[in-house]
Amino acid sequence: MDFPGCASERRANRSAIRLREMEFNRSSNLDDATLLLLLEEWSLTPSGTNTKMFLISPVVCLVAGVLIIPTILFVIFSRFKIRQETRYMLLGNALLSDLIYLLFYTLSAALNAAHLHLPKEACVLLLFLLAVAYCGGLFTAVAIVLDTYIAVLFPLRYGAILPPSRTKRVLVLLWMCSAAFPGIFFLVLWTTHSFVPCVLEMCSVPVILILTLNKTDAVKLCFWLSTTVIILCLSVIFCCYAILYFKTKHSGIWESICSRASVTFVMHNTVLFFYFFPLLALFVESFLGINVFIRLQTGILVSLTVCNVLMILPKVLFPFLYGLRYREISASLKSIVRRKQLHPASPAPPPS
Repeated sequence: MDFPGCASERRANRSAIRLREMEFNRSSNLDDATLLLLLEEWSLTPSGTNTKMFLISPVVCLVAGVLIIPTILFVIFSRFKIRQETRYMLLGNALLSDLIYLLFYTLSAALNAAHLHLPKEACVLLLFLLAVAYCGGLFTAVAIVLDTYIAVLFPLRYGAILPPSRTKRVLVLLWMCSAAFPGIFFLVLWTTHSFVPCVLEMCSVPVILILTLNKTDAVKLCFWLSTTVIILCLSVIFCCYAILYFKTKHSGIWESICSRASVTFVMHNTVLFFYFFPLLALFVESFLGINVFIRLQTGILVSLTVCNVLMILPKVLFPFLYGLRYREISASLKSIVRRKQLHPASPAPPPS
């Protein structure tokens, strides 16, 4: 579909693309229709069509995620003993958030690659669900670190501090924060008319980042508030791991590099690195784009790489690097596979 203002702007200005791109490289105050025209024309050129290659990563990660994440969720929720433990409830919540994000982001990337335009309301809803799912996974990752911190430093009081009933309330609170945090930003963007039709015509996360960050001070305020929240989450994680290390360094669990504590520590940090590094890279790229330090095409390619590759990879690596390391989950999966091998399909009865 075409929004009237955007369509008329495209028809009136197709002969001035190169001039506008040169102007973009000198200024960040162009109108949205001009920016959208540049982005659309660039995507239709031979170099721009290579952006469809970025669809491969979301599709591959979605297939891998659909194969492994529902299996682990089934094990968690089908075993009463497992689903009553805090660490498994947090793990299930993180996996559910990642699966939702994979589904909606791959849908958004596929629609954009096919040049199918969503209505404005549908695009806003899709972006909001993506933000909620990503915040859910991010906040749950922080909660997993806090859970590990409490379990290691207060092993005798762990059951009293985080019983199953309290953990369920924590999960509800996580989802409320995951909905409220992007909800406030979307409300600010909507009331300040930052979500204009031309921005929403291409319902692509990387493109929208390029467009909206060239707008009002309210958008830039949301940008810096998001950066602050990410830095706070990283600070909490770093403090927890630093305290854990100094409290346990004399216990002997760190003596061998192949010990379970060392391997678990490496796995934790690998997963968290994949979660937070893309966000930091995206914020750096957005900051450079706001201050016009990089060209439009460079900004698009960097945003596509971060959003379609770096932010997708941890969603599919998390269940393999983290989920399958739990002994109860891996043992349950092995028992399911063994049971299927011991009970093959019964042969057809012989003809009478």
